[in-house]
Parts: sequence; structure tokens; C-alpha cells
Amino acid sequence: MPARNRFAELHAEITEWRQDIHANPELRFEEYRTSAKVADLLTEFGCDEVTTGIGLTGVVGVIHGRKKESGRVIGFRADMDALPIPETTGVSHASTNPGTMHACGHDGHTAMLLGAAKYLAETRNFDGSVVLIFQPAEEGSGGARAMLDDGLLTRWGIQEVYGMHNWPGIPAGQFAVRDGPQMAATAFFELTVNGRGGHAALPHKAVDTTVAAAHVIVALQTIAARNIDPLKTVVVSTCGMRSDSNTFNVIPDEIKLRGTVRYFDPEVHETVQKRLREIAELTAKAHNAEVYLDYSPRVPPTINNPEAAARAAEVAQYISGSVIREFDPVMPGEDFSEMLAERPGAYLFIGNGDSADLHNPSYDFNDELIPVGCSWYAEMAERRMPLG
Repeated sequence: MPARNRFAELHAEITEWRQDIHANPELRFEEYRTSAKVADLLTEFGCDEVTTGIGLTGVVGVIHGRKKESGRVIGFRADMDALPIPETTGVSHASTNPGTMHACGHDGHTAMLLGAAKYLAETRNFDGSVVLIFQPAEEGSGGARAMLDDGLLTRWGIQEVYGMHNWPGIPAGQFAVRDGPQMAATAFFELTVNGRGGHAALPHKAVDTTVAAAHVIVALQTIAARNIDPLKTVVVSTCGMRSDSNTFNVIPDEIKLRGTVRYFDPEVHETVQKRLREIAELTAKAHNAEVYLDYSPRVPPTINNPEAAARAAEVAQYISGSVIREFDPVMPGEDFSEMLAERPGAYLFIGNGDSADLHNPSYDFNDELIPVGCSWYAEMAERRMPLG
């Protein structure tokens, strides 16, 4: 039976897995229920090997083909973690964990790879081995690096690796993959603005951290606007501001600002990091305040190997009849880049249709993608490792 027909039969079952994971979201490195469900299903499918605890809460499954004469080993990766966002979708499978939801579709990614695993374990129509990688903590917490440090690539002899992410705004079921950079490198920063707290009615006796912090936020926008070549790409965003004050009439001693930097060019990154510190320190000083910077580079840009991207696109074209090959890189980051930095491979987008954006409280994964995404994994395994 062709893979697409089998996934049409399995659609309802895979959707049930997806919606169960959605209803029970778990944050980074806390994916205990999710990883247990994944491991149980892989065992039920008859995978040749199922290993838990890789990268703390990651799971690795192995399926050998009818032959192993080619010696080829291909890895497919899905992420499992949710986000600290209260859900507002109102769907029947909405999160039962208050303040936590699958707002990025990792529940769908996990379900699609599980569906592919079930089919590949049933058919084994390939010559080589498939390694199924279920990764924790993609959302800014180093889950890929944790799995790599636990020997993911060497322990299972993975030679090339592929991943997939849903993308709102692309027609449902359509694929997109480009050569070279597809997603940005990321860094996080925290600025601690210190002053002298006091009564809001007597600001002249205080050093107002709120005013200083507000000026720092505005001044940081000049980095991209005035310090970086307009033909190069960078994003500097201050995304949060908090203090220990919870009343209306207290000027706080301290305010913390948190944000992120997104870039492709290492020289741009050096300039951003330097100017971020200088602008923050001097702007705070102009308001008699002090500032301390905690700067943390996270992941490199997600760079597709051109040959691997071409192979991925060929299969995507066969599955969906439509694949976008020419598009601008996007500024979100993805720690799958850590794996691509060590092995050739590619990262694809699969359209989620006209849905809410990623990381939005009203987002939900489009279950109509499931047969398409599953079919891509299955077809990729069979084409890269043909039986004869």
C-alpha cells in the first residue's frame, strides 16, 4: 500500500495522539509524560531500539530496513516542548495545564514523526536505518545541544539529518525549503537597571529606574537603524520589563529588561553586542542609573546543505505537488541548527494554512497536515535508502 494511502487510514489515530499531547503540554526539559508516550508508542510499533533519557527527556528510536547493506543511517527530528503561554483557542483538546500550551506546533511535529515511525516499522521498505529523534527543550533551552552532548550523532552513527516545522501563512500542506541559511542565529540578553527607589511623589529624591529603562529600550532601536549596514539583517527586540514594585506609588530600586538578538552575519553580531552594552550603560548613566548586561548567545543560524535541500525538495514536490524554493530567510531561531552544524541535512517548512501565528495564544496545529508530513518522512527514507 502506498504511504499516502496508509496515512489516510491512520489520520484519525495520529490526530488523537496529537490532540492528547496538545491537551497535556510540558515545558522544556519537563516533557516526562510526552516522552513516555512517545517511547511507549515506538515500542508498540516494534522499533528495533527505543532509548529514553537522551538530553534528559529526549527519546531516540531506531528502525532497521529489510536490508542494511547500504550502511546508510538517516535521522529525522521532531521537537516536543510547549511554551509558557495561556491558551485561548477554545478547542476541545485545549491545554489542561494552566499557563502552558503548544503554541508552536511541536505536538504536531511529534505526532507526524510518530505516524511515520509506525508506517516505517510496518513496511521497512528501505536499505539502511532510520533514527527517530524526539527532542526536548527546543524553545531557547538547548535541547539539541543536550542530545548532541549525550552522543546522539555518534552513538547511532547518523550520517544526515532532517527536520520539519509547520509555518502559518503558507498554504496548508505546501512545503518550503531553501539552500543555505533558512533561519537566524539567536542570542538572549538581560539588562539590570539599578537606581535608588523612593516615593513616586518625590522623584527628585530617587534615581528613577523606570525612566532610565524606558530610555534604554528606545535607544537600543538605534542599533539596527543606525549602526548596521541597511543591506544586512538584524533584529534587536526588548521583550519584557519587570521590577519588584507591585504598587502605584513606588519607584523601584531595580528593573530588569529582557530581549533577544537575531542575525546571520557574525560581524553584525559583534557590532550588536558591543553597541548594546555601550548604549545601555551610557543611556542609564545619563539618568544617574547603572546597568549590568548578561548576554547569552544561543544557537547558530539554521543552514541547509544545498544537496540535502534539493533531495528534501524533490520528495516534497512528489508528496504535495508544490514546494517553494526561493524565499527570504526568516528571523526566528531553531536549535536544529546545532545538528546541521555537525551533519549534512535540511530543515523544511510545511504550511499550516491561514492560522494564528506561532507563539500566539490562539494558535493550533492544523491536523490536515498530518498525512502530508508523515508521507514526507516515509518517502524520504525510502528514496534515500532504496531497496534495489
